[in-house]
Amino acid sequence: MLALAAELVHLKVAVIYASTTANSAMAATTTIPIVFGNGSDPIRVGLVPSLSRPGSNITGVTYFISEVVVQRLQYLRELVPAAAGGTIGFLTNPTNPLSKPDTSDILAAAQRIGQQIRVLTVSTVNAIDAAFAAAAEERLAGLIVDGDELFAAQRHRMAALAARYRIPSTYPAYYFADAGGLIMMSYGDNRNESQRQVGIYVGRILKGDKPSDLPVLQPTKFELVINMKTAKALDLTVPLTLQVAADRVIE
Repeated sequence: MLALAAELVHLKVAVIYASTTANSAMAATTTIPIVFGNGSDPIRVGLVPSLSRPGSNITGVTYFISEVVVQRLQYLRELVPAAAGGTIGFLTNPTNPLSKPDTSDILAAAQRIGQQIRVLTVSTVNAIDAAFAAAAEERLAGLIVDGDELFAAQRHRMAALAARYRIPSTYPAYYFADAGGLIMMSYGDNRNESQRQVGIYVGRILKGDKPSDLPVLQPTKFELVINMKTAKALDLTVPLTLQVAADRVIE
């Protein structure tokens, strides 16, 4: 990723948009404006010293809200009765610079509510199959999938694997639920709105605004999408409270 960022710097682009590659972009340039959009705490991963005052050539939109991590756990426990007394898997890509803080957040959230977590790491397409097989072999009660470009690109493959092994799964964005199969619940920020804000920031910088003057934005809209086809396939009853809370229910 650093090589790709260096290539953009060599091309003297006007602005760089980076998602999970924001740290690489920062390492490549201190002058070209960078706008990021990612799902972890930008202060913890070293992107900015402050959300209100980024103070350098980088700003953007963070999808991270600590309460969302806890809510995803609670929703899965509410939807899958066996989850509270069993172990829930957390699938993450260790090559993603956001993986370490994301894992720390999920473990901390689980500890607060007394939930056992099994961390599964995947960094290649082929390893996805092995991770789902391991989750099934260990009889994990459910699976929480971290945000990652690899997982987003392979969401249909993951849906098929979840269906094969009958693993209740929750994902960070609506398009995972739309992929079908046994992907049953997606709880996260309104990604379309967040990406729109990223585009607005890029436009403002192209018009002359400085990244240091643009505070890092946090999501204000959230979406809960429940796939009822999944619930029925797993013989799970979706509580009325979840159905009412959902922004969209896939029948």
